[in-house]
This record gives sequence, structure tokens and C-alpha cells, in this order.
Amino acid sequence: MISSVPKLFSAELEGIDADLIEVEADLNVGLHSFNIVGLADKAVSEAKERVNSALKNSGVKPPTRENRKITINLAPADTKKAGARFDLPIAIAYMLASNQLKTFATDDKLFVGELSLDGSLRTISGALNIALLARARGIKQLFLPAQNASEAAVIEEVEIIPVRSVKQLVDHLEGVLKIEPQPVTKFVPGYSQSQVALRDVRGHVAAKRALAISAAGGHNILMSGPPGTGKTMLAQAIPSILPLPSLEESIEITKIYSAAGLTQRASFIEWRPFRAPHHSASLVSILGGGANPRPGEISLSHRGVLFLDELPEFHRDILEGLRQPLEDGRVHIARAKKTLVFPARFILAAAMNPCPCGHFESGDKECKCSAHEILRYQKKLSGPLLDRFDIQIEVKKIPIEDLQKPREKNEGDDEEKMKCQIETARRMQIFRFKDTFPRIHSNAEMSSRQTEKFVLSDSGAEEFLKMILEKQVLSTRGYYRVLKVGRTIADLAGSECVKKEHLAEAFQYRLREI
Repeated sequence: MISSVPKLFSAELEGIDADLIEVEADLNVGLHSFNIVGLADKAVSEAKERVNSALKNSGVKPPTRENRKITINLAPADTKKAGARFDLPIAIAYMLASNQLKTFATDDKLFVGELSLDGSLRTISGALNIALLARARGIKQLFLPAQNASEAAVIEEVEIIPVRSVKQLVDHLEGVLKIEPQPVTKFVPGYSQSQVALRDVRGHVAAKRALAISAAGGHNILMSGPPGTGKTMLAQAIPSILPLPSLEESIEITKIYSAAGLTQRASFIEWRPFRAPHHSASLVSILGGGANPRPGEISLSHRGVLFLDELPEFHRDILEGLRQPLEDGRVHIARAKKTLVFPARFILAAAMNPCPCGHFESGDKECKCSAHEILRYQKKLSGPLLDRFDIQIEVKKIPIEDLQKPREKNEGDDEEKMKCQIETARRMQIFRFKDTFPRIHSNAEMSSRQTEKFVLSDSGAEEFLKMILEKQVLSTRGYYRVLKVGRTIADLAGSECVKKEHLAEAFQYRLREI
């Protein structure tokens, strides 16, 4: 698109999604002024000074030396523009308007980047999100800071041009010295280097079995026990037995982290996240939101694990705010003009003590809490919240003699065998749910109707379910969650049919609420 008023494409982040923004530049007769219009925030308004210095130090006549009225318009005008990613397109639009740059077709190009005063480019947030927008809009080339290039280059359909400075980009656009496109980033899924492996946890055979079921079906798990029994370490080990993320899942994860500005060190996230916020965290930091809405911890845990240690110590509004995202797999951030939706499909792993001192019914130390204190502590968790934990277990103290035993040589082999079983179970679920809409990936995501459709049980299992219903020991939600966990246990056993023993094991993980 070549016209008297240059128009370039840029992008603005709205939550975790990018919107297309047009940048227009116009020079008019009059006393010198440099105005940016289009609902720009303070960071965008300050672009005038950054652009002026960057162009001056790049050998280009800056706006301050123009004895004319300069107007930069960011359209659409009713969309709020935030951040410094518009510096680069503003600079290019000005150079086109002042005839300091050869005209070129702009309808297949998108520009983003923050300028330093010396003309170099700084990293931005949301590079992958903007690359996805470019692909959706059919834009062929994306010009962005070189530091962000590998993140955006995951999207093969868009040519990523890594830019280091304004001068380098000008030389490229004028055909003086071409910038080589960024090679496509190869996807190599793995595990985080800071991750705790399940083999590092001594003992806890029953708890490890519960973790395997949680990982295989994406089920939420609550661990209760005295201090120092290994609850935190068990939770930290869950990502080590989760299946490696697919490219689609890694793009979803990176999209969230990039929008939050958390991908500078790891440009593309190829492992499942593990988040463990402190119990003093605010509601906004957990659920997301703010003046410029950002993803919270539950979204940063998407396709991974959110660990809440000392669960009853979290503020009640946070605990109750988790209930709906746990059901829907997303969180809605309502604003006056628009409601943003952040994905939040994660495994919730939580740990708690049985009482304030932690030794109620522990057997090794005397509990110093009164009955009222114990009841008040446990009542901090509402029934509806407890109901959303598919698996609820007690983690007991390991005997000293078990800790002092030398590690067995086959402990690593046992973990690999468990991981193979989990991966096989997940593949069964992917095949089972391949035709669902909206698409689900694990047994924990099934609706009640889908549970009735996909949980095929034999006569013994039917009798067991009938007995549970007759005794009314579970809520309706709890009943369906027993079916889902039973389906996962059957998947781990390689069984197409859910049997009585599968449901019996699933039922024992709900005994806490009875």
C-alpha cells in the first residue's frame, strides 16, 4: 500500500491476544509539533523522545529538526495503546512521510519494537502472540527485535526478520544490505532443569501412585499430613512424570508467558510449567487482571501444575475464586468495555496440615491445638472447593530406617516405567477425545455427559456404583469425579472397560469428604 500518508501495520496486546494497529504519519505546514493520537498511554506518548534520539543517532534527520506539524495516528482510535512496541513503526512512518526512506509496499509487513536512544532495538513482550496475529491476517513478514526472533520463528508461515537497529532496517528496506530471515525454531520438548524428579522422593509408595493417577488424567490432588513429611517435594515432582507437551500446548504456554513478559530468558517454553505462589499473594496475582489485564498464576500454570502450599492460609476470596476456573479451564476478566478470557487448564496440587500445629493424629508428636482451633482451621476450606479435588490423600511420616536405606538401582527404572504408563494412558485419552468440541485432552476435562458416554463399565462396576448412590455418600459432582478417576485408573491398566477394582481405588481417594 503506497499513499501520500504512509500506513504501517503494528500490533497491540489485548490480554494474551494481539490486535492489528495501523500507524499513520502526516506532515503539515505550521509551527513544529509532534503529536501522537489514538488513545495512547504514557509509554506510547514518550515515544516522541525515543524516536527523535534514535533517528538522530542513526544518521537520519529527526522530527525536532522539522519545522512542520507532525501527527502520528494509531488506529483504531478507541483501542487503548500501551507499551513501547510502537516506537519502530512510528520511526519508519515518519521517515516515509518526510521522504527520508524509499516507499515500499506495507500491506504484507508488520513492525514492532522498542527503540533505545542510540537507535538499537530492545526486546518486547508478546512476540509469539504478534506472530500468530500476522499468520491469521495473512501478513508475510514480521519485523521485530532480534532478541525476540527465535520465539516468533516457531510460526513457520510468517517470515521473521530480526532487527538490531534502525540503521540496519533502513538498509534492508532500501535494498542496501538484506537482513537474513530468522530460521524456523525447532521444537524439542523436554523437562525444566530445576525440576525435582520423582525418584528423588524416598518412600511414599501410595502417594506416588496417587501422583501417577493425577498426572495420567490431569486430576487435582490434595495432600494432607504433618510438617516435613514430603508433601512439597511430591508436588514438585509431578511435572517430571507428566507427558512432554505437544507443539500446540507449548504455543499455548508460551503465548501466555510472552504476553506477561516472562520469556526473555527462555524464548520458547518447551516444558510444562510449575507455579507455586506464596499464600500471601493477592487475588489479582493469582487469578489475573489489573489496570492493564495480565495473566495470573492460574494462567501461568496452563497445561502444567499450580501448587498451593499451606492451602488453608490462602485468603478465602482466592480459594473461592479458584472454583469456577477449575471447572471451566479458563478465567474471565471483566472490564467496562471488554471481557478478556485467559486459559487456565492446570493440575491443582495442594498441601495442608491437619491442624494449625500440624500434628493432629500424627502419632509421633502431641497436638497442642484445641478442638475449636482444629475445626476452625479445617473449615477454611469450603465443601465446594474440596469437592473439586479428585484425589485426596494423607501423607504420613517416613520411618527413619526407610530414609537410611541405600537407594535401589531400579528406582530410576520404576519411574521410567511409570512415565511410560502415563504416556500410554494420555495417548488413549487423546484418541478417545479426538472428535470432541471444544477439544479436551484428558479425563479430568470431561463434562458429565461426556463422562456417561466415555466411561464404559462392566456389571461389577455397575453394582458398585449403585451401592454408592444408594448410601448417598458422595455429592453429584463427587460421583462423576469418581467415574473420571476410575476411567484414568483403567487407562493406566490398559483396560478399555472400567472395572469394580478401578472404581474402588478411585472411591478411596474421596474418603476425606465423607
